[in-house]
Amino acid sequence: MAETFLSQQAYDRLNAELEDLKTNGRPQISAEIEVARAHGDLRENAEYHAAKDEQGRMEARIRQIEALLEQAVIGVQESAAAVAPGVIVVLDVDGDEETYLVGSREDRHPELDVLSAESPMGQAVLGATEGETRAFATPSGVSLDVRVKAIRLL
Repeated sequence: MAETFLSQQAYDRLNAELEDLKTNGRPQISAEIEVARAHGDLRENAEYHAAKDEQGRMEARIRQIEALLEQAVIGVQESAAAVAPGVIVVLDVDGDEETYLVGSREDRHPELDVLSAESPMGQAVLGATEGETRAFATPSGVSLDVRVKAIRLL
């Protein structure tokens, strides 16, 4: 798995979610499975199957968070010379001005959309400087030009 840039806030939030899933989520879902199991025949017990499905989703999320935290690069950018994770970037995308926080999908900001560094547009603008234009292909195959209008620190 590749490195993932996370802000300190995202790292702390993920760590708290992981702890909650392990300490509260697992015992809660186990109790729900036991209650459902007590209702009889497991082959036709929808409550049991729903609880087992929920357990599977929770365990998958635990593994996902553990992998993210293991590969995380945590911190803030100290320079706004080029587009990099942790900066705010103003882009001209095919004539529309858009402002993003460059980061991972786990980052959240109350006022900005997050531009994932793994997305096609994110990959195109990483390393770009103000005034530079780069092209990228959308998932549907359409090629768009994106110009970096401004870069600033968070």
